Amino acid sequence: MTFSCWKFQNIASFTIKGRRKFNSVHLSTQIILYCQKMASSDFSAFREKFGKAKNIVVLTGAGVSAESGVPTFRGAGGLWRQFAAQELATPEAFDRNPSLVWEFYHYRREVMASKHPNPAHIAIADCEKRLKPQNRDVTVITQNIDELHFRAGSRNIIELHGNLFKTRCTRCGDVRFNRDSPICEALAGKGSPDPSSEDARIPTEKLPSCTKDNCGGLLRPHVVWFGENLDKANVLNVAHKRLDNCDLCLVVGTSSVVYPACMFAPQVASRGVPVAEFNVESTDVTDGLDFHFRGPAGEWLPKALAPHPDEKM
Repeated sequence: MTFSCWKFQNIASFTIKGRRKFNSVHLSTQIILYCQKMASSDFSAFREKFGKAKNIVVLTGAGVSAESGVPTFRGAGGLWRQFAAQELATPEAFDRNPSLVWEFYHYRREVMASKHPNPAHIAIADCEKRLKPQNRDVTVITQNIDELHFRAGSRNIIELHGNLFKTRCTRCGDVRFNRDSPICEALAGKGSPDPSSEDARIPTEKLPSCTKDNCGGLLRPHVVWFGENLDKANVLNVAHKRLDNCDLCLVVGTSSVVYPACMFAPQVASRGVPVAEFNVESTDVTDGLDFHFRGPAGEWLPKALAPHPDEKM
């Protein structure tokens, strides 16, 4: 057996072969021993695993949404006005200037209104619907906040980072869907990404506000911002249960660098469950997985999740 060292940020623990657990003391980085194997591109072998799987988990990241034309706000050109997403998607930015942050998210909501699920989203949703009568489950665990999986027809979805079309009250904590366009009158026509655009400086009382029991508190997007923790009780624990019970895992369109999602595939692989990566490039975890298929998810998933000859139709 050979081992490879992997570095991840602020990792609390990692299980090897489902038995031994290495605990950290929250160092800035921790080296994890991870059983290394070369990922295979044998599509027939993957299809055999798929045909036998009863509990399938599909982990999805920004690459899936990018195939629908959703801006990723990463890398060169990934700015809104002169701001990087990391400058606006923080609690501190919202406290300083909620008007500017709401302009940014209003823009993102409006952009999403023109986007549609692509063949990868549809293939996952169709697979879930087709396998359900066979007592086989498909769960989507996504880092994306655009709800394209839901619009494609998936219903068994865990949204790790929240939902662009949900709001949360900063006063009472009420969470609810809101697909209004615009979400408030003051944001109508605002949010242009043009660097020459000026901050609208909308008064707080005219920004989206809570309507529950006449609360009136300022609403914020119900998404996980930089520096915030995931909802452990309602999101992270549920995701771990699905991962612990799965017998096949697909990793689709994710760079596998954002904690804690970057640990999901290695944790599943460590207990001998087959994991298949579908991505336009290799990632830091590729060589620890069973399969790697390079290319757009929209090209791979329709055939990867198509009915298997052994299925009871």
